[in-house]
Amino acid sequence: MSVLKKLSYLLTIGITAVSLSGAVFAADELSPEAIAERIKPVGQVYTAKDLEGVVGASAAPAAASSGPRDGEAVYKGACFACHDTGAAGAPKRGDKAAWEPRIAQGIDTLKKHAIEGFTGKAGMMPPRGTCASCSDEEIENAIHYMTDNL
Repeated sequence: MSVLKKLSYLLTIGITAVSLSGAVFAADELSPEAIAERIKPVGQVYTAKDLEGVVGASAAPAAASSGPRDGEAVYKGACFACHDTGAAGAPKRGDKAAWEPRIAQGIDTLKKHAIEGFTGKAGMMPPRGTCASCSDEEIENAIHYMTDNL
């Protein structure tokens, strides 16, 4: 056998040995614990119910002493995201033509749709406008803020 052929075999055996030794380490990476660590979620999603008592515990005393927020404060804290841009078919604040048919249904219907959520022909309103911390009174205050200044 020629020297070149022997070197070729030795090189092949050496590469194979290195590859196999890497496979031993890879087997450790396939342990259930290692897999669980690699695929674990990077974050969590919380609902308003999950956060009950967490936010409310520190915010409740301040809210109780100052009363419900006015419509402008609620609007600027939550409602503006859709009602300034028209996202999801939301009537923009100040758009009389878009608000008139809604106002014609009455404040009770507007309040019900804002609190419970609503999907209509022109778009959708998520429950509480995604403001889980807003009281019913604050939701109504925001409705008046948007509809009283058309």
